[in-house]
Amino acid sequence: MISKRSFSQTALKRFLKKPQFNVKSIVNDLPQYRESIAKRQLVAGAGLLEGLQNLPEAYETIRGLNHKIALVQGQRKSLEAEIKNDRSKIEVRASEIKSLKSQYQLISKELDLAELKVTDMCSSLPNLVSPNSPATEPQIVHWINPQDSYEPDAKRDHVNIMVEKGLVDFQTASNVSGTSWFYLLNEGAELEQALVSYALKQAKEAGFQVCIPPSIVRNEVIDSCGFRPRDMNNEQQIYHINDTSLGLTATAEIALAGLGINKVMDLSKGPRSVVGVSRSYRAEAGARGKDTKGLYRVHEFTKVELFVWAKPEESTRLLEKLKDLQIDIVTSLGLSAKVLNMPANDLGAPAYKKYDIEAWMPGRGSFGEITSSSNCLDYQSRRLNTRFKNELTGKPEYVHTLNGTAMAVPRVILALIENFYCPTTGKITIPEPLRPFMNNRTCIE
Repeated sequence: MISKRSFSQTALKRFLKKPQFNVKSIVNDLPQYRESIAKRQLVAGAGLLEGLQNLPEAYETIRGLNHKIALVQGQRKSLEAEIKNDRSKIEVRASEIKSLKSQYQLISKELDLAELKVTDMCSSLPNLVSPNSPATEPQIVHWINPQDSYEPDAKRDHVNIMVEKGLVDFQTASNVSGTSWFYLLNEGAELEQALVSYALKQAKEAGFQVCIPPSIVRNEVIDSCGFRPRDMNNEQQIYHINDTSLGLTATAEIALAGLGINKVMDLSKGPRSVVGVSRSYRAEAGARGKDTKGLYRVHEFTKVELFVWAKPEESTRLLEKLKDLQIDIVTSLGLSAKVLNMPANDLGAPAYKKYDIEAWMPGRGSFGEITSSSNCLDYQSRRLNTRFKNELTGKPEYVHTLNGTAMAVPRVILALIENFYCPTTGKITIPEPLRPFMNNRTCIE
């Protein structure tokens, strides 16, 4: 896909530490994990259930090997102490010590393999599911700018409007790059910049620090964040770069999570929150003919992403705070939308609980997702080795990570065009919060 000559292979050696899972806790929670796998309807569900079934035995194997090592080490120390007290026994005990060393090496090798097997089993497991998440259908928890009725209107189709006004060019992009790519032009491009600037403004006022992350990251980081190949709906989300260990990020969440790799964060003054702007890439946008028309599903787009590291006891509250910030942004843009508590079969692997906001898009004749926010508990932090120092115990513990969309630009542009276009005048009203970023214009002629 992208030339391997641009990257140094020597720089791509694995740098993540082996994940440290609480295997005892997972074994004790086997019914909850079985339920999580079943509810999420993951493609690899059958294999995951089989691995989960074998986990208790594998865990007991590790415990048994650790016990054997402890016995061998105890015998060895006893012999060494005996020799220390009586040097005349060196020759008599030397062969015994040598034998114990050999036993230790053999058991250690067996233990390493057993631990690797268990780590692989635990790494492949999805997160647990919040008991407050619905089973199979989204639950509406809030309406934003509700309307009396929602009627499809083909005259408001964003594709026709934007092409006619010279705001987008799909045809040339198709010739240059392929289907599901686009050029934003003129006020269309200005609208993108306005949305990014407005989202950053709102996020900064909410206490988020601004970050411009890389859009190419190591595959091991992508996997650790839970973006595994064909993770949901049998769709490949990630563009992997041939002949390298790198991939293009599907969201800034991946690179932002990487800021915490192998670190112990100081959360004594509260959670750490960053907002990142990046280009995002989706390998199977519009797969199997679904939503292939226009801006709803595209291969490359600009996205403003929110990311939070928090103490475990704070993550439930902070998910609600992320959701409320998203509601404020959507409300201020004047879009009519519904806030959804998402079911387990829409959570993917890392999320424990997730909210989506779907805006009304009259030209499409349906509601469409424009934001998402998730609490991933310690799913990502265990895999990325991100911890914080517990002030009470003085020991490091794994943080909880949360993520949310501040602005998925193409879909919001779609919603704005279809809602604020007037078929009579041909004008598109610009929402008031965006006007300062568009030379104080009130509309697109």
